[in-house]
Amino acid sequence: MRLSFSSSPIIGMIHIGPLPGTPYYGAKGDYAAVRAKALADALALAEGGAQAALVQNRDDRVFANGPADPAVAAAFADITRAVAHAVGDRLAVGVQVLRNDLKTSIAIAHICGGSFVRCGVLLGSTQTVSGRLEGDPYAVLNYRRQIGAEKVQLIAEIGSMHFHSERPLDELAQNAAFAGVDAVGIAHPDLATGLAWVAQIKEAAPEMPVVIGGYTNADNIARYLAVADGAFVGGAFEDGGRGGAVNAERVKAFMQATKS
Repeated sequence: MRLSFSSSPIIGMIHIGPLPGTPYYGAKGDYAAVRAKALADALALAEGGAQAALVQNRDDRVFANGPADPAVAAAFADITRAVAHAVGDRLAVGVQVLRNDLKTSIAIAHICGGSFVRCGVLLGSTQTVSGRLEGDPYAVLNYRRQIGAEKVQLIAEIGSMHFHSERPLDELAQNAAFAGVDAVGIAHPDLATGLAWVAQIKEAAPEMPVVIGGYTNADNIARYLAVADGAFVGGAFEDGGRGGAVNAERVKAFMQATKS
């Protein structure tokens, strides 16, 4: 199931716990517990009426600056396949391995029933706590073609808590459109700034879908969706804040707010 940006999809986060091969593995239970929570979160998102889900690291705390450990990749593949099987055609399923292991993310989405990848750094570069991350769009897009995964959609962050660049947003948006990216992601804690960013991108690249990548809640989501083309939602769906269990009733209330 692919994302349809014309319907402004709400993409709920499946924040998975520490995985085998990472420093904090075991802090949230063994792998069976991490997998079970991911499946429960996926089913709660589907029950609550979200249109999509993104399988993403959360509790690893620190991330490898490069390709994922084989154990992490295997766990992601297993969880993604289980989530896709559990939700069927009720949710589009996305993958984001580590901060920016895009090749592994694309491969898992392609093989395990996913349909999109959130790209932390596809275009340009950014400094993170894990070190500097450099985008390599040629290598990523070429790899996607090599494995026959052209149908896996790419959402490239160009301005968010994960991606900071000195290059202007309008230039990055135009670069993304030229490269054939399916959508760009932005996020800012200030609503007015976030709305201004959407307007700036829409002026520079009118056909490029814009997905809000964070700081969304029931109070601001209707204003965002009046101008943007979808949103990632994490903490607003989760009991106890970001990383907690997804609550289907929270999802239902949020989805109702999108219609206001």
